Amino acid sequence: MSDQQSPAAVATAERGGDAPPIVVVDDVHHSFGSGPQAVHALRGVSFEVGRGELTALRGRSGSGKTTLLNLVGGLDSPTAGRITVDGADLASLDEPGLLALRRDRIGFVFQSFGLIPVLTAAENVGVPMRLRRMPAKEREERARTLLALVGLADHAEQRPGELSGGQQQRVAVARALANDPDLIIADEPTGQLDSETGRSIMELLRAVVRSESVTILVATHDPHLIELADRVVELRDGRIVETAVPPGP
Repeated sequence: MSDQQSPAAVATAERGGDAPPIVVVDDVHHSFGSGPQAVHALRGVSFEVGRGELTALRGRSGSGKTTLLNLVGGLDSPTAGRITVDGADLASLDEPGLLALRRDRIGFVFQSFGLIPVLTAAENVGVPMRLRRMPAKEREERARTLLALVGLADHAEQRPGELSGGQQQRVAVARALANDPDLIIADEPTGQLDSETGRSIMELLRAVVRSESVTILVATHDPHLIELADRVVELRDGRIVETAVPPGP
């Protein structure tokens, strides 16, 4: 029976934990275009993300990290293979189902921050809660609580243009937490920041994992940030070449 198990299932058995992984990526392929001109971004990728872990995807530009994050976040569909998030097979969800998954169970943090310039920090954090039609008073209270969590309690009324890059990314982290997600997907969240500010953002994400019991899957090519992860998955040319648990700092 064991020789019928998928690579992801084998990893589950080896880990030996009782809680199922929140993300399972099983023999996933993804190509852009078709025929001889097709670009094969992912070539048979299998790995898991354990609950309450910070898992880092490491690899050079073009290795497939962003493509993989988009697939796990339900923003695109694999050419072949299977992805489950919190037990839901993404291929079985229609577009409303995927929208609900992204709205209610996944938070996103992007390299470019993605804040709305005309809104204050608190209003930006409140956007996902508006989509869930949360009452205004409750929404405002939670936004301020989350800004305090990321160290920006005194900046709630400032707009993105009045904040530093590091502060803007902290607002983006608070926004990702707005709807109490099970999973946060972060794509190069320190890519536009200097090394010291970038490290503070990664330390913030590490703290969020512990304080909010959330799981984070983050793509990064910065070797100095890898040590903060619980697990590192290295991609090269669309394939996983190594999965490791980094030594402590």
